[in-house]
Amino acid sequence: MAKKLIIILMVVVVGLGLAFVAGCESDAQTGALIGAGVGALAGQAIGGDTEATLIGAGAGAAGGYIIGNESDKKK
Repeated sequence: MAKKLIIILMVVVVGLGLAFVAGCESDAQTGALIGAGVGALAGQAIGGDTEATLIGAGAGAAGGYIIGNESDKKK
């Protein structure tokens, strides 16, 4: 259990680091990046396997892109 928590925390730290380092040019790209990270974490927490993690990452990226794209349109 503790090993799983350490892995999840490492993924969060790396994901946040990438979010700040990756120079996304639009809100849609930033939203997709953050959404994928959050979705992957949620998928892993809920499903506990690789398939759930990938599904969560895909759904999160799609949702984040849609929200970010709408923000870009308003600008």
